[in-house]
Amino acid sequence: MPKLSDAVRTGKLVGNLQAQECPSRDILKHVTGRWAVLTLIALQGRTIRFAALRRTIGGVSDRMLTQTLQTLEADGFVHRQAFKVVPPHVEYSLTPMGEEVAQHVRVLADWIEDNTGAILSTRKEIAAE
Repeated sequence: MPKLSDAVRTGKLVGNLQAQECPSRDILKHVTGRWAVLTLIALQGRTIRFAALRRTIGGVSDRMLTQTLQTLEADGFVHRQAFKVVPPHVEYSLTPMGEEVAQHVRVLADWIEDNTGAILSTRKEIAAE
């Protein structure tokens, strides 16, 4: 059985979400949080400035969007491009890995949107029991 250090060094480390201490759980939390999902979807296939991104998402505070972008950038999903101009101009886009994960969370988001009516009906039925 190879050592963990060998797996890390060779790039063959695979996550195990069921293992309590696996770092893949943090990554899962980062990409499946409400603001992360909405941010990834909003950035899909385009480059956008912070204020436009905030308007696209709707309801997210500056602080939460900043934290979300920083986390997604640290994980390698978001690229931040700062231009040295006054006033500051910063643009955000997805990295290739970010585009890939955005496709996956979009499938989940689309499923939720398509099934919202059925889910709400089920909630009513259960609440009425």
